[in-house]
Order: sequence, then C-alpha cells, then structure tokens
Amino acid sequence: MFDLKDVTFQSDGKNPKTLLDTITVDFPTGAFSAIVGHNGSGKSTLLKLLARKNKLASGTITLDGLALDEHGTRDFARKVAYLPQNPVVPPHLSVRELVAFGRYPWRGAFGRYRDEDHAKIDQAMALTHVTDFANRLVASLSGGERQRVWLAMLLAQDAPVLLLDEPTSALDVGHQRDILQLVANLKDQNNLSVIAVLHDIDMVGRFADHIIALRAGQTCWQGNARAFMQGETLRDIFQTDIDVIHLAKHDRFVSYVA
Repeated sequence: MFDLKDVTFQSDGKNPKTLLDTITVDFPTGAFSAIVGHNGSGKSTLLKLLARKNKLASGTITLDGLALDEHGTRDFARKVAYLPQNPVVPPHLSVRELVAFGRYPWRGAFGRYRDEDHAKIDQAMALTHVTDFANRLVASLSGGERQRVWLAMLLAQDAPVLLLDEPTSALDVGHQRDILQLVANLKDQNNLSVIAVLHDIDMVGRFADHIIALRAGQTCWQGNARAFMQGETLRDIFQTDIDVIHLAKHDRFVSYVA
C-alpha cells in the first residue's frame, strides 16, 4: 500500500512553513487506518499528499512499490478514491448522477457509460443503502444520507484504497457511528484499505485497526486500537488530561477528559 519515508511538506509563499516533517510510516493493506492529532497537526495535509493533491518537499511516497508521480492519472484513479472535507454538491445533481461520477476512470471511448459501468453504479448504491432515493437531489438529503451517497460514489470508482478526510465531522454521534460502521463493513466485504482522518477518540478506538498520531507535523505515535485507548497514550498524544473507562460487558474503552 502506501509507504512513506522521510516525507516533508512545506506551504507555498516567500516564507514557506514546514507542515509535515520527516514522516515515515507504512499503511498496511486491508486495514482501517486512522490519522489523529490536534487541529493543525498536519492530518489533512498528509491525506492530501497521499491523494496527490499536495506535492511533497522531500522524501518519498510509494504506492504498491511505485512512486506516486510515476502512476498515470487514470491508473492512480483506479487505485485510490479520495473524499475531501465538506465536498460541494452542485444543486441540481441527483444521487445517481453523483454516484456515476465515480466511474470516470473506467468509462469507455468518448466517456460513454457501458453496461459494466451501470452495474457498478447500481451495486455501489445498493451497498450503501441509497438506492431508494436514487432520483432525489443530493442537496435535499440529510447529512447522514449525503455521506452514504459520497461513499457510494467512491465505491463506484472501484478503487481498492479509500482516503476519507473527516467523513463524520458534520454528523451527530449516532450518524458518526453508522457511517464508520458502514465503512468498516465495506472494507471487509470488498477487501478495501481505508485511511481516514478522524477526530472522535472513541470512534477511532472502536473502528480503526491501525492508528498514526501527529503532533506539530511529526509522527508522535503509531499502534493498534487497544494500545491507543489507554490513558497514558491519549495524554501523550493530545497533551491534555484524558483517561479511559473499560466497559467490560462490551470489551470497549470510552475516553473522558478528567
């Protein structure tokens, strides 16, 4: 999957600022990886590097052993699907029309949709449970429904890697859980690798297999969910007085600020 070695990223301008500094991390194939940390720690910047929306200043990023810039545009889009924060929806676009955009790397000559494309669109909508409102305008949907439509678009893209930038940031806690459970289920059902920027500590502990924590543009911790959901670990990552409670009945940890 993605391998990063000594990756550095700087802002543009006369006085560039280093936003990521010598990041070295391997994202495991087939895992739900979460990127966590303070606001401004470089989480979204790192995800944009993986999505080729930012260009690194130094270091190397490879995907399947090949440098990112050596992948052709269409080849890369067939491997990696990216959902940014707060994507803008054209006001007159239906659910099916939006999901169909995911087929752009696969469409035939002159951008025509083939039977295979329509089948992938139908499958993606079924997997995300949005078929019933396929003809509704995306702009008319609730936040949770809209997030499922975006996920359907990514699934229609048929890429084995999903990059999600704060996919639950505008949702209430119930819809956060539902969306992340859906992502986790889709990962298992379709053999996907997921890398998501997430803020909610408990959701990270519940759904992520692999976690990387950033502080001031540098990696400050990596590990699995069980090691992450420990008071000492959380206090070190977030530099605040956090502790956890173990819910033995569900074998789950819940964080709280002391």
